[in-house]
Amino acid sequence: MYGWRGRLGLIVPSSNTTMEMELHDYLPEGVSLHTARVPLRNVTEEELVKMNTLAVESARLLRDAGVELILYGCTSGSFIGGKDYEKKLEMEIEDEVNVPVISTSTAVIEALKMLDAREILVVTPYTDEINQREKEFLEANEFTVLDIRGLGLEDNQAIGKLEPYTAYRLAKASFTDEAEAIFISCTNWRTFEIIETLEKDLGVPVVTSNQASLWLALREMDVMERIPSLGRLFTEY
Repeated sequence: MYGWRGRLGLIVPSSNTTMEMELHDYLPEGVSLHTARVPLRNVTEEELVKMNTLAVESARLLRDAGVELILYGCTSGSFIGGKDYEKKLEMEIEDEVNVPVISTSTAVIEALKMLDAREILVVTPYTDEINQREKEFLEANEFTVLDIRGLGLEDNQAIGKLEPYTAYRLAKASFTDEAEAIFISCTNWRTFEIIETLEKDLGVPVVTSNQASLWLALREMDVMERIPSLGRLFTEY
């Protein structure tokens, strides 16, 4: 039986071409992934809010697969409404389907706290408008955003085509010695290949949307697995 160790349900934007692939490649033996989608083409505030209103129906479909946990796999979608927005979104879905729910934004917050990182650098593929919402969200959760830099992209398919080295180079260009961690935001931005290298080169923990999502999902499912290539989060915590 697939998922003998645990079945993880994943909700992703319809245009996301990265998160499923990264998670599939690194799932521990015995953990299965089951995916549903919600409509989104462009990473704009209007489309993100509209997408969130449709999440419950996707969660109902995942419930039919007998998943033990649902991961809402969109960073911007789960922070766009400000502080505690991600918790409200999780509870709204959970109340409807009676399955535990976590979001990527919750996972990122928990990962940064676990790493004891309060002063952070953030790199994203987003526009300035979405970056400002993210900065406000992180600061409302008591992090200091030393700098946040984006690539100015709205088209989510274009984000999914970015190579991992774009995340590496932007993070390295943003780095300052004051930073206690680097956060690479967006579940559609491929990052798994560069996490370990970036941590070695800069000497601080690296958190990415997909890495943090996988880490918290596995912890919630009581699957404790060390994955050295995914950085300090997966080797020390």
